[in-house]
This record gives sequence, C-alpha cells and structure tokens, in this order.
Amino acid sequence: MKDMKYDFDIFVDRENTNSTKWNYVKKSVEIEGVLPMWIADMDFETVPEIREAIITRAQHNIYGYSIYSDEYYKAIVDWFQKRHDWKIEKKWISHSVGVVNALYNVIRALTNPNDGVVIQTPIYPPFYSAIKSCGCKTILNSLKIVNNRYVPDIEDLENKFKNNSVKLLLLCNPHNPVGRVFTKEELTMVGKLCLKYKVIVISDEIHSDLVFKQHNHIPFASISKDFEQNSVICTAPSKTFNLAGLSTSNIIIPNQELKKKYDNTCKNIALKSFNIFGAVACEAAYKYGEEWLDQLLGYIEENKNYVLDFIKKKIPKLKVNDIEATYLLWINCRELGFNKNDLEKFMLNKAKLWFNQGYNFGTEGEGFVRMNIACPRSIVEEAMKRLENAVNTL
Repeated sequence: MKDMKYDFDIFVDRENTNSTKWNYVKKSVEIEGVLPMWIADMDFETVPEIREAIITRAQHNIYGYSIYSDEYYKAIVDWFQKRHDWKIEKKWISHSVGVVNALYNVIRALTNPNDGVVIQTPIYPPFYSAIKSCGCKTILNSLKIVNNRYVPDIEDLENKFKNNSVKLLLLCNPHNPVGRVFTKEELTMVGKLCLKYKVIVISDEIHSDLVFKQHNHIPFASISKDFEQNSVICTAPSKTFNLAGLSTSNIIIPNQELKKKYDNTCKNIALKSFNIFGAVACEAAYKYGEEWLDQLLGYIEENKNYVLDFIKKKIPKLKVNDIEATYLLWINCRELGFNKNDLEKFMLNKAKLWFNQGYNFGTEGEGFVRMNIACPRSIVEEAMKRLENAVNTL
C-alpha cells in the first residue's frame, strides 16, 4: 500500500518469546516445518505508543497494587463514541482478564443449572465449554447460508426460545469463524425475540474494531434502550492491537442490576482482573492507535483479497466466502472428499499448514478450516503455494 506509515511486511521473529503460535508448533503437531496459521494472534508489531507507554511504566520499578485511572475509563468511552457512535458511561464498565473468562463468569452470574443457553453455530469453541462448565444446556441455533452468506435463522431461534428453558443468548458479532458483521435489521430481529422471551443477550464483540470499510459494526446495546438494558457487551483491545498476553478486557453492562451480579460473581471467586501493563496498553491503544488500526485494516484486506483470488483461480476445489470482519478466513474444503480427521492430517502432513479445524466449531464446521491472515504477505503467499501444491497431489 502507498503512503504507509507502518510497515506490516516486516517479519518479526517470535521464536524465543514463548509464543503459543510459533514456539510450540513441533511439540503440538509433532511434524517438522509446519507453518502456523491457526490461533487468532497477529504477527505484526503493535502501535509504537503502546510499547513506549509500557516501557515508561516499567521504568518506575515498582509494580504494586494499582487501580484503573480516570484517564483509562475516558480512553474507553472516547473510543467507542468515535469508532462505533456508542455513548457509554464509566459506571457501565466492569473488567475481566479476557473475554472468554468473562463469558464463563457472566453465565455463572445470570443462570441456574440446567438453564438453556443458545449459541449460533458454527461458533468459537470456548462458547461450548463455558456453557458446559456452568452446568447449563447448550441449545444450537445454526446460522443459515443464504446466497453464500451466513445469516441468523430467526424462525429456528424463536422455536428454540419457545421449547427450551432459555436464559441467555451468546451472540458473536462480528462472528467468529464466519466473519459476518450482522446488520442492524438482523440484530433487531434477534433482540426483539430476546425481549419477548426474556432472554438476556451476551454479546462477544471482541472483533468489533476489525471491520472492513464496506461494513459497519453496530454494538448490540446501542440499538435501543431496551436492548441496552437486556445485554452484556464483551470487549477488549486484545484482538485489535494484538495484546492478548496482557490479559485486559472491558465488559460493558449498562443494566446496573446485571452488572452487580457479574461483579459479585467475580468477587466471590476472588478474581482480580487488574494488570498494570494491560491497563497502560489499553489506554495507550485507544488514545493513539487509530491511524495504525486503519492502516492495518487496509493491509489485512489486501491479504484477504489475495487469498480469495488465489483460491478462485488456482484451487477451485476450495470455496471461501468474502469476510466482512476479522482476519480469519473460513475455507470450505468439502470437495476434497476427506472426513474431518483425514482433512486435518492432509493439512498438516501434505500442506504443512496448521489451520484451526472446522469441526472444533461444531458439526456445521466439519470439512472447513479457519485460516489466520494477519501476517506479512510473504507468509500468506507461502501458505497459498503450499496449499496449491498439496491439493494438486490429490
């Protein structure tokens, strides 16, 4: 891209950083030379101001008990107002070491054993484990494919609400793994059903900043006052700025009764979520990271377009829909004719590529893989060459 202030083509060697993505490839898959393109972890250096803020704080040399500053909260409020046109209040913000952790604790706080929790599959695997861990029933509301696009199945959703003791809907928007950004109309239909059947919406919006320019993320709680009071919005700077190792998420709960239940649940299990460097990084990200993010999105979109074009022209047995958000491509490999286990072996042994296997996202994901394209173009190109060569051996 022209006039780029930040160079996303630089390959950063993470070999000696205890990186989950890079350091344990051979140990995890027991195969030499596999290229990791699985976990949602970007291979780009983060915003320089974030690094500088962390270094400045580290130089103080005392890392004792700390609290969130007024500037921290202001940075969050300002970010959501500017990026998402959503005016939130400081008193709505609770915290978590991560969005997955928050999902567990929200379910614990707002359900009783055997309550139903609806998920829209295929879906991020921890949704399943969070529901099971809390003793609730998992109710599946599979997304429909209409004109090669995943959409909510509203009729099925109402049937699930009618015929099960449903307490919560776990919404994922932007959706992981299919990359949809649900429209205001779609969210409104879902939200009205939830009000009708007294189902609280827990909305995982961790990818809300990673939306391509043709689309617009709408925070669920911003649509109406009723939706606002019937939802918990899970956010974090971790995916946006690649800060997952700093364990800092912000859980936005406008309904103060629901917020009290969540906060008390965290207190009862002695969960303290403050991380000094995570707080510093989050504040710096939201204050100074906008230009970096805009250029990042342009770079990832070019990676996405490269893969879509390559697969269409050179690996037509594979199918991949154009994603609207995230840096995760959802690739349909069913025409290769493998069962789920053989597909996994093929990708690792023949293609030498470590993707997330679709079956982990539910039965609807069998025959799919999820590919992380948040890496330098050279790695994307190498991955496509490996995939093409492997498929051509069939």
